[in-house]
Amino acid sequence: MLAGLASRRPELELPGFLVTYAGDTLWALLVFWLLGLVFVGKTTNWVAAVALGFCFLIETSQLYQTPWLNSLRATLPGSLVLGHGFLWRDLLCYTVGVALGWLLETGWQR
Repeated sequence: MLAGLASRRPELELPGFLVTYAGDTLWALLVFWLLGLVFVGKTTNWVAAVALGFCFLIETSQLYQTPWLNSLRATLPGSLVLGHGFLWRDLLCYTVGVALGWLLETGWQR
C-alpha cells in the first residue's frame, strides 16, 4: 500500500510511466493479496477472478456520480478505495496487478 501511495509523490521524481500506472497496478495486487489472506482455502484462480471482478466493479462504480457517494469519495479512505473518475487504462492496470499476484502465487507454489 505504501509503495502505491509513494508512486504518486511528486518529490520522488519517478518516471511518468510509474506515476501514471504503478498506483493502480499495486492497488489491484493488494486486493489480490488481501482476498488471498481472507479466503485461504480458495484456489489462486478463484482469488484472482474475485480480485479482478472487485477491481472492475469499483472502477465502473465511478461512472455513477451521486452526492452521497461523492461525499464518501471525498474522504481519504473513500478516495483510496472508490477512486474518483472512470478511466479505461485503470482496467488494464488492475489486470496487470492481479496477473502479477497470480504469477507470484503460482510461481511460489512450484
